[in-house]
Amino acid sequence: FTLIVKMKLALATSLIASAAAFAPSTSAPQSTKLNGLKEDATKFGAAALAGAVAVSVAAAPAQALTKSQINELSYLQVKGTGLANRCPEVIGEDTITPKSGARLVDMCIEPKAWAVEEEIGKAGKTEKKFVNSKVMTRQTYTLDGIEGSLKSEGGNIVFFEEEGIDYAPTTVQLPGGERVPFLFTVKELKAVGNGPAFKPGFQMGGTTTTPSYRTGLFLDPKGRGGTTGYDMAVALPGLQSGEEGDEELFKENNKTFDVTQGRIEMEVNKVNAEESEIGGVYVATQLGDTDMGSKVPKKVLTKGIFYAKIEQ
Repeated sequence: FTLIVKMKLALATSLIASAAAFAPSTSAPQSTKLNGLKEDATKFGAAALAGAVAVSVAAAPAQALTKSQINELSYLQVKGTGLANRCPEVIGEDTITPKSGARLVDMCIEPKAWAVEEEIGKAGKTEKKFVNSKVMTRQTYTLDGIEGSLKSEGGNIVFFEEEGIDYAPTTVQLPGGERVPFLFTVKELKAVGNGPAFKPGFQMGGTTTTPSYRTGLFLDPKGRGGTTGYDMAVALPGLQSGEEGDEELFKENNKTFDVTQGRIEMEVNKVNAEESEIGGVYVATQLGDTDMGSKVPKKVLTKGIFYAKIEQ
């Protein structure tokens, strides 16, 4: 009987030890630390950018991860944490002078705040102001893997964007509930800098090309599209005869692929010469979706951080 009791106690102890091995650690596990990185979106500090534009940056959390630390993580350690949507942190305040033929690679641009320009009425007057908005898109709105060449023009660094994941369909929601879709992008960016070297305080900016949010193959609820689908709303032939009343549905029927211009300004505040990395803040403006030409687009403002590596 005593032997049986001892065997049961040993088995119970073993089961408890096994369960403890799978129980959450008292110290924060890696996944919890990574989840904590997403909480810094509202902790901003001011930073001046070119053109007298102010942008806010998230304060680096204690568990902020650098590029080398992120590369050490496995898929399961990243899965579900939101880390894949974050840009790496850069540590250091060095100086990097690009050599001839250098390239900017692994560029990551992560929005932290969004605003939409609206007409605000006050005291019988209306004025345009940017209204803070809430992002509705899941964590797939960060641009990554962007690269391009670095050249020198007039003693200043100039970056020419060439390829990468340089666009991300995104939707934000205004306080009143209206949703504004836009194609967040830095396509064909030519960013002109204000000096010959990357160092804290270095600024660069330029215009970007914003393609249409919808492509020609998109069909609206009535089956109309830019390159395919119906030419008109089949159920309403009387309003699309070319006579009086046709103007009401003209823009809905005649789909267009609108290409507009945006602008982005960036300021470097961290430089790691040993790893050839730079990091900083940015502010960008661009137009939102035109619903393929049927509505006037709204201006969208985004603020956030960026990361890039210099290859030379």
